[in-house]
Amino acid sequence: MVAVTPEEDSRLRLRYAWRVCSVVSLGLILIGIAGSTLNVALPTVVRHFSASPLESGWILLSYLLVSTASLVFFGRVADLLGRRGVYLTGFALFTVASLLAGLSPDVWFLIGMRVLQAVGGAMILANGTVLITDAFPPERLSQGMGVYIGTLSVAQLAGPTVGGLIAETAGWQWIFWVNVPAGVIALGWGALALRRMPTRPKEPVDALGNVLLFAALSAVILALSEAGSGGLSSPIVLAGAATFLVLLPLIWLAERRAPNPVLNLTLFGGRLLTCANLASFGNALARSALILVVALYFQAARGLDAFEAGLSVLPVPLGIGLASPIAGALGRKVSPYAVSIGGAAMTSLGLGTLMLTADPATPYWIIGIGLFVAGCGSGTFLTGNTTLVMRALPSGSLGVVNGFRVMIMNIGVVLSVGLSLSVLTSSVGPELRAQVYAATLAELSPVAVGQLMDGFQRAYAVLFTVAVASVVLAALARRPRR
Repeated sequence: MVAVTPEEDSRLRLRYAWRVCSVVSLGLILIGIAGSTLNVALPTVVRHFSASPLESGWILLSYLLVSTASLVFFGRVADLLGRRGVYLTGFALFTVASLLAGLSPDVWFLIGMRVLQAVGGAMILANGTVLITDAFPPERLSQGMGVYIGTLSVAQLAGPTVGGLIAETAGWQWIFWVNVPAGVIALGWGALALRRMPTRPKEPVDALGNVLLFAALSAVILALSEAGSGGLSSPIVLAGAATFLVLLPLIWLAERRAPNPVLNLTLFGGRLLTCANLASFGNALARSALILVVALYFQAARGLDAFEAGLSVLPVPLGIGLASPIAGALGRKVSPYAVSIGGAAMTSLGLGTLMLTADPATPYWIIGIGLFVAGCGSGTFLTGNTTLVMRALPSGSLGVVNGFRVMIMNIGVVLSVGLSLSVLTSSVGPELRAQVYAATLAELSPVAVGQLMDGFQRAYAVLFTVAVASVVLAALARRPRR
């Protein structure tokens, strides 16, 4: 047997690491395209099904909700059954659900297929970052993360443009069917590239915690999505809020007694993980609805079609794509702590620009600068924050803890979409809210558009405030000096 030198072993490990990075990047592109195409093409889908404002919101929120509630569960399942098998099953499930979504006979069947997509997406997202962390040597981890997160920009670059073009030419069904060939390719390459790894000893899954958490998130998202159309005094809003408040102490009790809780409360004991996760939550909440809100702005307020609106939001993914690999390369010389603070600050600057310039007459180059800066901030923050958190985690619990980390981010995404849409549509009367989702408001009257612009300013103000808070939390996410 020929002995392998340390240099050769390092070279082979790095080669495999980049192969893993290519697989998980394909997963991120698949999920990113699915989300960003639908964000831009949502008005086309709404008009086809004559969906109500509540149904329109749940086309998006159903995916985010189910994905969020099941991330930690699938992180644990991957720890027990093997990360490769769970990851590839997620590809298969997401692809099949995309195929069936395009065959939807009504809006609620479509929402059901979005739920099935969410299960597959959770299997992919819960394990992608961990596969990279396991594959890359610590000194190269920030580079791997930078490339991985940067691929999100490929999806977001292609997504809005492809989504708008598909909505205007091929029909809404192809918004979902475009995921099928990509899913088949990703599944095949993943099966060839990923090595089988030994599983850990079996441990029980926190079924009760998952059920309670899913119910609590469902209640609060239902309340948020209804608040914009029915007001804070709506019975659905009050019932949802009451259910959420009742379930909170039950979740706390269940998680304290569970041997392997879905919400491991001890993770919040250290300042670094606590503040880093909260900063990630705030940054996700601030940035995640940006493309949706801006796409609605260009269609509902300026009267652009879906394709033109898709082109208009391209500065966001361009910023992410440029900033992420640069931040990853900087990670070898600059601490991920400093990188995350800089990214959070840039996100705030971009959102602040959009907040101060929300007007139908604002020149596009000003809006484009705000979108580009926000995109650069998102890419930089995600690279620094993810590297910081993953370096601080014990290797034996990477799956569960990473699932928890991504779940925290997704909670921010879920709340961001519901909150921003509620704030946005609260500025117009109930009879005009359907026109906002269908993007036909610009055809009505300048008065209605003026009312809607107040909503856009409020939505940006809320997101900007949260982004500033995430800067503070990112600055606090460091180990105490001894």
